[in-house]
Amino acid sequence: MKMKMPEIKRRRSRRVYVGSVAVGDGAPVSVQSMTNTPTTDIAATVAQIRSLEAVGADIVRVSCPDEESTSALKEIIKQVRVPIVSDIHFHYKRAIESAQAGAACLRINPGNIGSAQHVRDVVQAAKDYNCSMRIGVNGGSLDKHLLEKYGEPCAEAMVESALEHAKILEDNDFFNFKISVKSSDTFMTMQAYRMLAQKCDYPLHLGVTEAGGLRSGTVKSSFALGSLLMDGIGDTLRVSLTADVTEEIKVGFEILRTLGLRYHGVRFVSCPTCARKGIDVEKVVKELEIRLEHISEPLKIAVMGCVVNGPGEAKEADIGVCGGGNGKALLFVAGQQMQTINAENAADVIVDRVEKMIALKQEGKK
Repeated sequence: MKMKMPEIKRRRSRRVYVGSVAVGDGAPVSVQSMTNTPTTDIAATVAQIRSLEAVGADIVRVSCPDEESTSALKEIIKQVRVPIVSDIHFHYKRAIESAQAGAACLRINPGNIGSAQHVRDVVQAAKDYNCSMRIGVNGGSLDKHLLEKYGEPCAEAMVESALEHAKILEDNDFFNFKISVKSSDTFMTMQAYRMLAQKCDYPLHLGVTEAGGLRSGTVKSSFALGSLLMDGIGDTLRVSLTADVTEEIKVGFEILRTLGLRYHGVRFVSCPTCARKGIDVEKVVKELEIRLEHISEPLKIAVMGCVVNGPGEAKEADIGVCGGGNGKALLFVAGQQMQTINAENAADVIVDRVEKMIALKQEGKK
């Protein structure tokens, strides 16, 4: 009997919307990234957002530090499909301008955008233009009074900051928001989210901030976000990497696929190889990752080196190959051994099969 993946019981929360994307209350965990181009460079920013859309981004955040950026934001939003979050710090007018420009969400700290009247003005703009908000608390920029109270950044301080900011919005009759409590410290991040999850029912945006480069950032984020998601905590996430922004989306979906929370695109099963290999597994997988990157349909592909574990893994995949020796490989489709192919042609054969499989699925939906 095949072992089933344990079902994760998601934390119950209220629901907010970022444009058309539902966040919280059982909605699929959404995956986000953020542009790193100058927002005033409309062409470059649009190009980067489109590259994120191509790998499946649900939501993209754009920084708007000045009036030129919010002016550009209006033009950017016209040219992309994904909902845009405007990242705001200190200048309340930028939040209002972003709402007017069509931003789906405003990422703010209510405590650092000025007077109570300024907060009311931002809330009114969010209501007028149907924007949600994210209260973004960061361990590296906590309020002075909390640092004095706790002596240093800690989970308790981040949670207290989040709840203080939430109360500011609640006092202005605004409840259409989510919260994040990020730190570059993995364990502090996890502790803060677990504490916050017990103290409110707002949707939570997960992330380890300043996580590092592609390898270290992926490991840190996978550990922290995976642990929290296993506990049912988290409604949307960003994997913060010092790397190509599309890698953030790829890693985010891989975390969700591993936990059985989202199935998007191709999931590879491949062996680390050994002296028995009858196929260049590394070469084939690298080529397939590039050639199948555009596929959004959930598919499982196995690329195995030999006939020890290969046939078993290949049969469990939608499409699988395993080295058979003498320059040959065995091809499996939907659990059935189909034919023997030349090992050097494995990538081409798999891509052809994937394209035919996708075409049949799309035809069946018509």
